[in-house]
Amino acid sequence: MSGPTTRVFVARLAGLAVFDPNGDQVGRVRDAVAMVRVTGETSRVIGLIVEVQGRRRIFVPMSRVTSLDRSQIITTGVVNLRRFEQRADETLVIAELIDRKASLIDDGEEVTVVDIGMEQARNRDWVIAKVHVRRGGGHGVGRLRRRGETLTVGWDAIAGLSAGQVVQGAANLLATFEKLRPADLANVLHELSPKRRAEVASALDDDKLADVLEELPEDDQVEILNHLAADRAADVLEAMQPDDAADLLGELPSHEQEKFLELMEPDEAAPLRRLLTYADDTAGGLMTTEAVILPPNATVAEALSRIRHRELTPAMAALVYICRPPLETPTGKFLGVVHFQRLLREPPSELISVALDKEMKALSPETPLVDVTSFLATYNMVAAPVVDAERRLIGVISVDDVLDHLLPEDWRGREADEEDDEDEVGADDTGMIKMYRPVHTT
Repeated sequence: MSGPTTRVFVARLAGLAVFDPNGDQVGRVRDAVAMVRVTGETSRVIGLIVEVQGRRRIFVPMSRVTSLDRSQIITTGVVNLRRFEQRADETLVIAELIDRKASLIDDGEEVTVVDIGMEQARNRDWVIAKVHVRRGGGHGVGRLRRRGETLTVGWDAIAGLSAGQVVQGAANLLATFEKLRPADLANVLHELSPKRRAEVASALDDDKLADVLEELPEDDQVEILNHLAADRAADVLEAMQPDDAADLLGELPSHEQEKFLELMEPDEAAPLRRLLTYADDTAGGLMTTEAVILPPNATVAEALSRIRHRELTPAMAALVYICRPPLETPTGKFLGVVHFQRLLREPPSELISVALDKEMKALSPETPLVDVTSFLATYNMVAAPVVDAERRLIGVISVDDVLDHLLPEDWRGREADEEDDEDEVGADDTGMIKMYRPVHTT
């Protein structure tokens, strides 16, 4: 191991870029794998979990880490592309140790684990040496201690972290990954055990949990929703995009659907009830009821202000839908769309109607998926309006909704066969790629 670093706190590694010797990025650190032993025995960090392209998580042994500091990690350049699968005797440091309840051996005071410190021994192993903890205001003896105070103690000074002694929250784990995008945090949750996944989901606020649920596979969505109290589950469904919430409700038995819909605010439940009436593989089943909708007397400046909203996806910000009042779906008569690029070419004070595209066709809610796909491809569109028989706008389809239905159900975790041949790839000193059979040792 080059460089002066001999002690590293694992949570601080989360998100760091991992490079090969040529400076090419391999991926980013998501966790570390440890062999945790009972008090008095040496516990070691044996490797890092690195997320590579395609959100696949692979195992990089510490023996192949040549440089480690606060800004980056450099490996030998040899990477086993096989997906990491946790073994029974392995512990994920961030996912399973951070936020664990433990106790100080000297006085029995309860503490919460904030971080784990590893140090490199003379034999080049990385041993767990320190634990950064937060006092819980427990029942220790001796001098008075302030609740919430943090301190760093030796690994041997802590009890309750060995296997089978699990009491765990989620606040510090979430703090470790607070900068992750919802899709990446969803990937973190997907890799956790069901129990840990439920703990972390419960600790997220409603809006963040809604964003994460939209990115999770349906099985995980249903599992998390069933772990939440019914009232909170209804609140989270309200915070989700209507099409995603309807898709999730569609995975539940009809009596459970109705239970959650009854708990929701009527104006939040009404769009979901409409969406649930359409078949999954039709425009009605694909659409969302939320869009940027303006009357024809709105100005270009108003339209630009609306599409700048930070929570809009690029596809949903690509078009402004012009309708007669009411402006909530189902709207008054649909008049046409305005493309955001056209808005950029018009004076801000102009009425939006001067940029109206009246020729763009609209889809009916019964349009099958194959025709929706053809429509978007034919007209080079990333979104499209859906109108009913009375020419009212009832929803909008975006290209990401179509892709979600065209891709295999397991696309988020799917590995390309040619990249998962259980081989290792790496560059030699000349930059040429070499192939290695995997030796998955710990």
